[in-house]
Amino acid sequence: MTAVSSNGEYSFTKPNRDSVRLLAGLGVEGDVHAGVTVKHRSRVAQDPTQPNLRQVHLIHEELFAEVGEEGFAVAPGELGENITTRGIDLLGLPVGALLRVGDSAVLEVTGLRNPCLQIDNFQDGLLKQVVGRDEAGNVVRKAGIMSIVREGGVVRPGDTIEMELPSGPHRPLGSV
Repeated sequence: MTAVSSNGEYSFTKPNRDSVRLLAGLGVEGDVHAGVTVKHRSRVAQDPTQPNLRQVHLIHEELFAEVGEEGFAVAPGELGENITTRGIDLLGLPVGALLRVGDSAVLEVTGLRNPCLQIDNFQDGLLKQVVGRDEAGNVVRKAGIMSIVREGGVVRPGDTIEMELPSGPHRPLGSV
């Protein structure tokens, strides 16, 4: 893990921190998106009683290099993620995969982040870099994954992340 970020106010970017505390069933302590029910404004407007499947947002640092080749400069926390990883195929994980982070925290992968227009407000044209279509015309979302906190704990940059795949047939990630 290369960075951890949180923000107690609604803002697209999240400042990097020395550590964040993950709270079981809630998310990142003090983060605006923490809670049992949805906190994302558009989802609250649809149905505020929906369960919060977006407690912790993870993004792979390799995406920053990829968009950098197209002229975009993006650093950890700037796309609103809580945890920035390196060397993990986040987008290839199935629903229900467990991520053991640091000494005690456990995240359960719930789905893909659905990139929104705020990405273009951050840097014009960036949205097309993080969402597109494959050769078959299917939508491809690259802006990270969402998870819920199964077991809490303090996590810091440099902590290890271990993956545990669910048993049975794996379900590919869809947007949440």
